[in-house]
Amino acid sequence: MTLHDLFIAPFADFGFMRRALVASLALGLGAGPVGVLLQLRRMSLVGDAMSHAILPGAAIGFLLAGGLSMTAMGLGGIVAGLGVALLSGLVSRHTRLSEDASFASFYLTSLALGVLIVSAHGSNIDLLHVLFGTILAIDTPTLCLMGGVSTVTLCMLAVVWRPLVMECVDPGFMRLVGGRGGACHMLFLFLVVLNLVSGFEALGTLMAVGMMMLPAATARLWTRRLWVMMTLSATIAALSGLGGLLVSFHCRMASGPTIILTCSLFYGVSLLLAPMGLASRLFAPRLTRN
Repeated sequence: MTLHDLFIAPFADFGFMRRALVASLALGLGAGPVGVLLQLRRMSLVGDAMSHAILPGAAIGFLLAGGLSMTAMGLGGIVAGLGVALLSGLVSRHTRLSEDASFASFYLTSLALGVLIVSAHGSNIDLLHVLFGTILAIDTPTLCLMGGVSTVTLCMLAVVWRPLVMECVDPGFMRLVGGRGGACHMLFLFLVVLNLVSGFEALGTLMAVGMMMLPAATARLWTRRLWVMMTLSATIAALSGLGGLLVSFHCRMASGPTIILTCSLFYGVSLLLAPMGLASRLFAPRLTRN
């Protein structure tokens, strides 16, 4: 088997592979930078909760459209995700529960409700599509929607870059100078939900957050500079999409989980070899003493 057969032929010969590759690139371009900001805000598990919180809205969109309509399911997911975010914020402000406890309560309820809706009114195949995605079945309108989400994400990050980063690093200073920290927080949650909905069709609700968090965690092991971290996160997400699709094609495995496992492979290697990984922490003191 030649290099052409390994790396080029799957995309040259099959249109569904080309569409899946473009979807992976678009998803990584938008979700990678958002994942870095999620980690800086110590909201990684909130991102996982939000990925499950969109399920009931997507399920209702699925029922209203009578099938896997990305537009209907995406709009339903955005409404459900933002609704859970608002309710969690209200509960944490008016009760003794912390925000992460509120998110956990609402996302478990949302996940159970979404699975119940789909399983009650759809088939087992429909439920599998909702939970695990169908990246090889993505059509052109869905690709345009994913590209639009990535474009909107990058443009909004460029517009509110300074206040958003300041609100991540020092929210107390943001309030002291009269900045609109609450508005920045809600805008950021909107971007999180938007990118989770974008990854919903490709990777499903259970793994959409993987393309957001694993590349971000990997990038953070290599650099401390924020813009480099975001660029590296988007690059790792794109390479994971490419590598995962090739491995799944040649080994006849499910594409979505293979892409996420490729992200995990990047993370595992970086955890051992990166400047801020385990190897530098374990061997640097010995080198210093010698």
